[in-house]
Amino acid sequence: MKSLMQKMTGKMMLSLSLVVSTSLNTGMDIHAQELSPRYLDTSLSFEERAADLVSRMTLEEKVSQMVTDADAIPRLGVPAYRWWSECLHGIARNGNATVFPMPIGLAATFDDDMVYKIANAISTEGRILYDMAQKRGNFSKYTGLTYYSPSINIYRDPRWGRGQETYGEDPFLTSRMGVAYVKGLQGNDPKYLKVAACAKHYAAYSGYTDAEVRISETTDVDMYQTYLPAFKALVKEADVESVMGAYNLINGEPASGSRKYLVDILRNQWGFKGYVTSDCGALARFVNVFNICKNAKEAAAIAANSGLNLNCGGTYKSGLPGAVKEGLVKESTIDSLLTTLLTTRFKLGLFDNPKDVPYSSLSWDKVDCAEHRALAYQAAAKSFVLLENKNNTLPLNSEDHYVYVTGANANNQDALIGNYFGMNGQLSTFLEGISNKMPKGMSLQYRPGVQLTKEAYNEWTTKEAPEADVVVACLGLTNALEGEGMDAIAADEHGEVPSLSIPEAQLSFLRKIRANIDSGKSKNKTGKKSKLVVVLTGGCPVILKDVRELADALIYAWYPGEEGGNALADMLFGRYSPSGRTPLTFMKSVEQLPPFDDYSMKGRTYRYMDKEAMYPFGYGLSYTTFEYVGLQLPAVVKAGEPATVSVSITNTGKMAADEVVQLYIKDVEASVDVPLRQLCGFKRIHLKPGETQKVTLDIAPENMSVVTGTLKRTIEPGVFRVSIGNGQSLPVTANYVEGEFKVKGKKTLEL
Repeated sequence: MKSLMQKMTGKMMLSLSLVVSTSLNTGMDIHAQELSPRYLDTSLSFEERAADLVSRMTLEEKVSQMVTDADAIPRLGVPAYRWWSECLHGIARNGNATVFPMPIGLAATFDDDMVYKIANAISTEGRILYDMAQKRGNFSKYTGLTYYSPSINIYRDPRWGRGQETYGEDPFLTSRMGVAYVKGLQGNDPKYLKVAACAKHYAAYSGYTDAEVRISETTDVDMYQTYLPAFKALVKEADVESVMGAYNLINGEPASGSRKYLVDILRNQWGFKGYVTSDCGALARFVNVFNICKNAKEAAAIAANSGLNLNCGGTYKSGLPGAVKEGLVKESTIDSLLTTLLTTRFKLGLFDNPKDVPYSSLSWDKVDCAEHRALAYQAAAKSFVLLENKNNTLPLNSEDHYVYVTGANANNQDALIGNYFGMNGQLSTFLEGISNKMPKGMSLQYRPGVQLTKEAYNEWTTKEAPEADVVVACLGLTNALEGEGMDAIAADEHGEVPSLSIPEAQLSFLRKIRANIDSGKSKNKTGKKSKLVVVLTGGCPVILKDVRELADALIYAWYPGEEGGNALADMLFGRYSPSGRTPLTFMKSVEQLPPFDDYSMKGRTYRYMDKEAMYPFGYGLSYTTFEYVGLQLPAVVKAGEPATVSVSITNTGKMAADEVVQLYIKDVEASVDVPLRQLCGFKRIHLKPGETQKVTLDIAPENMSVVTGTLKRTIEPGVFRVSIGNGQSLPVTANYVEGEFKVKGKKTLEL
């Protein structure tokens, strides 16, 4: 058997499953000192097997397994493994894969059932790509089955460039989307994980990407009311396998080295059983940015003693052996951390015969297959938010014969994929989609007219465009302007968007088109003014005052994925009605926001902002109309019990369409400051013209609770106001009904 191990090493480690299979079939001994090591005994629990494997390792071997690029241990039959993989909206950085909308776009669908299906498709492709890489002998980065997704940080400030990676500003919506995503990724097999998901970035991470900037102070109440609920939900409801500690300090304590958050809250309060990883390079910041440690040994000791199982970076490898030898951390602590970490590899079936692992027999024809592309189309179509539709500009009609497509993002694949993206050869840009989907006999012209941040050298486009019946101007942001600094190569502010504006070059271009349309000098063949449809891409809620005034119709498309162009075209041509809703607040100006580095929730998001928004959270137009009647809710609810709310919705228009029913609650008599209103339920439905459906939603007891200054989560007696409709109970929202109920009694819930 020793010679077999040597052969494995010489070939950069074949899968251990081959070793196991060989030993079983030939009776060969996998370990020189015993006939059958316990870690290969499939009758034992994964935890027992992992503990046995750890017990056979030297300290140096143990540490080698606690970093992202885990070394092979030939004498034990342990192959090398890459812990870092990405699947934020499809398998990323690992060959061909389906590209779904960015998470902020998925959040705009308000469809957690679809998000589950998307995650299931992604994990299917992840398994296939892993198996193919193994067969090829490819053990490079991003080929593993442990994915650093989803990102469930609260998008507390729209200037943060990484907000596109999240599900928006609301804790409830984020929780529902995150739970669905994790369940879809990890599968439903009672024994094995399909892939391992990771809830990131824990916690209160949504600030500057500049490494020199530290997090501001935040209160425990804000943590439990806003920043932590989604993480709690993913642990307790979805059994997420991993949690990633963030880069930042939390009230002076590093997130990846905090016993309060990694042990007291995560493991003791919530019962988390999986492994904790640092974000990449986070431990190095303990020394070279935050100056809380003198060297790697001290940094490694703080992280290990705080329950960090895996270091994405080199601090554990360089510092942990010395920390043990100097007594800064016990080797028994290392054993416990590594046992938990390796348990995940056992759960994935990486030490078992592939024939016994249900996810190891998937075929290549499932990668970016027709079924997954159809799902990507559905997600894009449901994500588009129609913000303006003056004089029913959309959908286009039979009198619209000539379409002029223009703008920096009209034929730009970057406008589809956002960041942390995969690739394939079937990305449909907006220009390609319109060209593919336009009615027979319609004319099409295209000129880009403007670059992302630079005006064109001539005015042909702005003068020619008004000759068309419809001008479709595709503008906005891409990952070159917002996101992590490494991707945002055209950004001036590390990927943040401090002005919350699309580039001035694009605005100037749009103004020229509008001016030429309004001048009357250039008209289409019908003698009518051209319709100006503006399609914006991006992951943040840009200030839209100028664009709103210039456009006849305004669509926010987020980063819609590989089917974005086809989905947009079908929406323009009226083949379906738009139904996306804003998962964040579009401000009127940056002046409406508190300082970026202030982590207090006061004045932030729709839950705490008392200023009028340009487009509020949950907003979006349709091609049809809906009516809400017949609100039913209890008069009195006993503390600790759910409240059931129902309403009837009728499609009163002429087109079949989806509607997103949203339920909000307000604690009118709370003893402490509470949100002005908060989402506590939603449901997407489809109605034909004239069709009526009754929708019933439950308000969970936790959504009726408050967190006091003494850190008690309590349901108090009093009056609760409820609204249910197609958005918040605001003047801009036409369709909603309201009511009240009383809570009787008092009850303390788990924090």
